[in-house]
Amino acid sequence: MTVDGPRSPCCAPGRETIDAGSADTANDTHGDTAGDPARGDAVELIELEGGRFAMGTDRVTFPGDGEGPVRPVTVDPFAIAAHAVTNAEFAEFCTATDRRTDAERFGWSFVFAGLLPDDFTETRGVVGAEWWRQVHGADWQHPEGPQSTIDDRLDHPVVHVSWTDAAAYAAWAGARLPTEAEWEFAARGGHEGRLFPWGDEVTIDGAAQCNIFEGDFPTHNTAADGYVGTAPVDAFAANDFGLHNTAGNTWEWCGDWFDNRFTTAPQANPRGPETGSTRVMRGGSYLCHDSYCNRYRTAARHSAAPDSSTGHLGFRIARDLAR
Repeated sequence: MTVDGPRSPCCAPGRETIDAGSADTANDTHGDTAGDPARGDAVELIELEGGRFAMGTDRVTFPGDGEGPVRPVTVDPFAIAAHAVTNAEFAEFCTATDRRTDAERFGWSFVFAGLLPDDFTETRGVVGAEWWRQVHGADWQHPEGPQSTIDDRLDHPVVHVSWTDAAAYAAWAGARLPTEAEWEFAARGGHEGRLFPWGDEVTIDGAAQCNIFEGDFPTHNTAADGYVGTAPVDAFAANDFGLHNTAGNTWEWCGDWFDNRFTTAPQANPRGPETGSTRVMRGGSYLCHDSYCNRYRTAARHSAAPDSSTGHLGFRIARDLAR
């Protein structure tokens, strides 16, 4: 069974694409999210001096995403996590706050069909992106449904977390989600104009630099980079600022509401529009493929509703620094 799909559903289909009931989650934090700066110290944060950089690209691949134009942006000093929040780190948060994530409250989340067992019960999918399946019982502890576990993936990025879940974790850790400008500044690692954090080619001397879909999407993944689903958060070399996996592996939530209208005018510490219907996500995932969705480029961007959750969407945290 299939249902109508959203714009570019390879990236992050929204719950509105499947009518499976509702949950009042828009403003519910589902537990104690009082800041605990000491807890935040347990997550490795890299302090960056900030500065001016060229944000976006004029080599636009998806015009509706608002990748361009290139514009001068200045960000103040900030700290950002070296890697995405892991399953082990998120488990500490849930234990401390007794939190139930949005996926747990809804009772289901989106799972890539290629990760489901061959004998998995038939599930509903998204028209035009039938590889996205509605799996009841899929959540951060059960990434492919009730039969799956994270026991051997504690160092992998937590997935099936909504923007609301991510923001709650960040607040509990005495931190916040990075702004989109901070995220791109950090992801570039001090290099402007490159397609990827390491350069303009997908590989270096034939060696994989990130975790993406390799083969014939969506039916056959050769796993030439070593992974079919998620990889450990530090599986590939860090960029020149010390950040791991800002390309591929999992999409990452940013703090901003999404907008796709930009000018070449200089900006200082942009934080997106004051309101909106979807939140920015960055970095691409293990499902990105050049033939279909190459949004693992550093300037690429996309968005999803704040209560959306999928098996390829996670986050990292950030914090202000004194100027």
